[in-house]
Amino acid sequence: MRIPFVLAATVAIVTAALPALAQNSPASSPQNAAMAGDAADAPSAVNLLLAPSTLPLQYPPFDKIRDADIGPALDQGMAEQLAEVTAIVDNPAAPSFENTILALERGGRTLGRAYTLLSSLTGADANPARLKLQADYATRLAAHRDAIALNPKLFARVEALYQQRAKLNLGAQEQRLVERHYNQLLRAGAKLDEAGKARMKAINGELAQLGARFNQNVLAEVNDSAVVVDSAAELAGLSDEQISAAAAAAKTRGLDGKYVIALLNTTGQPVLSQLENRALRQRIYETSVARGSRGNAYDNTGLVSRVLTLRAERARLLGFATHADFVLKDETAQSVPAVNAMLRQLAPAAETAARREGADLQAMIDRAQAAKHEPSFKLAAWDWSFYSEKVRAAKYGFDESQLKPYLEMKNVLENGVFYAAGQLYGLKFKQRRDLPVYQPDVLVYDVFNADGSQLAIFIADMYARPSKRGGAWMNAYVDQSGLLNQKPVVANHLNIPKPMDGKPTLLTWDEVNTMFHEFGHALHGMFSNVKYPSMAGTKVPRDFVEYPSQVNEMWADWPSILANYAKHYKTGEPMPRALLDKVLAAKQFNQGFATTEYLSAAMLDQRWHQLPLEQIPDADGVMAFEARALREEGYDYDAVPPRYRTPYFSHIMGGYAAGYYAYVWSEVLDANTVQWFKSHGGLKRELGDAFRAKLLSQGGSQDALSMFRAVVGHEPQIQPLLERRGLVLEKAKPAK
Repeated sequence: MRIPFVLAATVAIVTAALPALAQNSPASSPQNAAMAGDAADAPSAVNLLLAPSTLPLQYPPFDKIRDADIGPALDQGMAEQLAEVTAIVDNPAAPSFENTILALERGGRTLGRAYTLLSSLTGADANPARLKLQADYATRLAAHRDAIALNPKLFARVEALYQQRAKLNLGAQEQRLVERHYNQLLRAGAKLDEAGKARMKAINGELAQLGARFNQNVLAEVNDSAVVVDSAAELAGLSDEQISAAAAAAKTRGLDGKYVIALLNTTGQPVLSQLENRALRQRIYETSVARGSRGNAYDNTGLVSRVLTLRAERARLLGFATHADFVLKDETAQSVPAVNAMLRQLAPAAETAARREGADLQAMIDRAQAAKHEPSFKLAAWDWSFYSEKVRAAKYGFDESQLKPYLEMKNVLENGVFYAAGQLYGLKFKQRRDLPVYQPDVLVYDVFNADGSQLAIFIADMYARPSKRGGAWMNAYVDQSGLLNQKPVVANHLNIPKPMDGKPTLLTWDEVNTMFHEFGHALHGMFSNVKYPSMAGTKVPRDFVEYPSQVNEMWADWPSILANYAKHYKTGEPMPRALLDKVLAAKQFNQGFATTEYLSAAMLDQRWHQLPLEQIPDADGVMAFEARALREEGYDYDAVPPRYRTPYFSHIMGGYAAGYYAYVWSEVLDANTVQWFKSHGGLKRELGDAFRAKLLSQGGSQDALSMFRAVVGHEPQIQPLLERRGLVLEKAKPAK
């Protein structure tokens, strides 16, 4: 996700195998029309999760797997993997790459299939049975991982190989694999004494349970907090289609004659840019920011305090001062000071730009109120997106409503996203309707290389629904692996509001960027060409994983790509050149706001995870700490709140703990790479082929920054990012 636009999407990359040894995959957390049966049913006579799927590329048989199959498959998968590990550690032969590392890489297949299906569907299409499975198995799966990672005999074999790795005549990829397995076992606590291991197991089990509860609370409350409106008149500013959809949403809740505005899991809400009724805007905003801290059944403040406490204790057990120190040691950033320095370097420029933008909005408010002979009011957070659209129209001559008729969803996907991939990489796409899906509006495509060989299967799940968690993300149902002879099956998930039947799905510009962004993750997964499954696709450092996806956003407004997909949904007429030029001219519009709301959330994540164990507040102190941290970091501009507040900040309760900075860290790399593309001719096959060969195909088989340097030819530089965003760093004042 790129900060200016696509933070409208909460992105979480969900890699597709249980992280027993070789990876640490962020958790994702909701009725399923296509899956057969539910947990109340008996398991299938033949549990298809117990063997690889016979469908093309091991595509999941969504129509034949019952929810009741998942638990037995998890149980059998855990038993199988423990038996595999026992065979490794009891092998009387001396440790070798083949009998230890390679055996680990081949193992855990049944568990991987079952866990992938459960974690994917609890994110994309949860139901009570799946949520119960998630909660019931959270602690058991954590204990299973610990039983392997903390097995002293296994660590002894891996450590022996690690110590001898320079003498084993291994290839570069194999040596890196040994190092990764050793490092991950070490970080899991393999060198702790027995008391330390026992405590580690208890911490991990409790964290798994708390994480599941947090995600379920967030999903439940975002649905429960939908705002009920009494009359259509209050919805002035929304389109007829949006008002009809709000009426239909109310009807499904038994509220005939009323209207329901659903919320997304972000602080700001999309409808705030359209609603003319300021009181309603305020009600929606205040409902949004209160989530998770209202003292109700979904209050997450106690969970947050406990999670942070356990993470800090675990870090200390492993010899780190804080959880942030523990996390960043394994990222490209490598240290807390490096992350703080970057965030604090950008913050003043972003805040200055945001206040400048706010002054423009305040001036517009003052003029509008004066024209109506009414008193003015101070710009508030619920006013920002409404008046910024008006400022955009005044400055650049267009607003979002003028763009949407040219941005029909499937046309953007096929003639924009796919077309760009075809131009740059030679890919071809063919929709197929014979494979089962878990929801009827999910699309499936075969993906082919330029030579006609099949590369992957791509799943596009674009629409929002109450059973789906907020944001946008990519996951892999099947990882590429030369060792296992697997080609990838990857999915993109967005949360685009579904229109009434018969109406077109017209996108905002943010949603277009989100689609290009997520497909960048999909390309990273589909282009993977490595031998070992634990190195496939997006299994790279957290602060590197967003980089390829952010690069892919550059094609959204590339003139030849935009011209190919920006066509009126009724007439097929291309977007007028004058409007297209206005879109391009407005690229730096509202960047102060976008950067500030992101940076404040990223710094909040760091402040929480840089707390030593003794300083973590209890539940009653969570919101006070958040307010103090933002104030101390200079984010005291009330009109621009953080993108997420702590009690619904799902990223940092999941895989992005102490890692939310990764988006801007990756964007530095992205901006350098965009500059490289442009300076070498832009949309050219030879450039795409080079980017694919040197980086996208390599997964985690090479050092991340080395791959970046192999593409652009130099170290990362921050200037391209500043230029893109229209930000200017203040020069240091000379010492007196």
